[in-house]
Amino acid sequence: MSLKDGLILEFLAEHNLELPPKPLYRNLNRHGHEIGYSTVRLRISELEKRGLVKEVGSGGYYEVSEVGQRFLQGDVEPEEIKD
Repeated sequence: MSLKDGLILEFLAEHNLELPPKPLYRNLNRHGHEIGYSTVRLRISELEKRGLVKEVGSGGYYEVSEVGQRFLQGDVEPEEIKD
């Protein structure tokens, strides 16, 4: 996991959001986080592969998964996350 992964995960969880990558990128930057759109797209894809975020419906919206919530609470160790 990268620092950007944690930033994205915490932002989605903290604000209880379901967002596609482009609005997520815009909102992260509005809140003072300097992150590029391509980085957000790449990291969302990686977070989904690891089970930390999940797609909501089929519209490209993402939210923090149950595993992601438990990870943020410290109940899941980084080595327990699937590759």
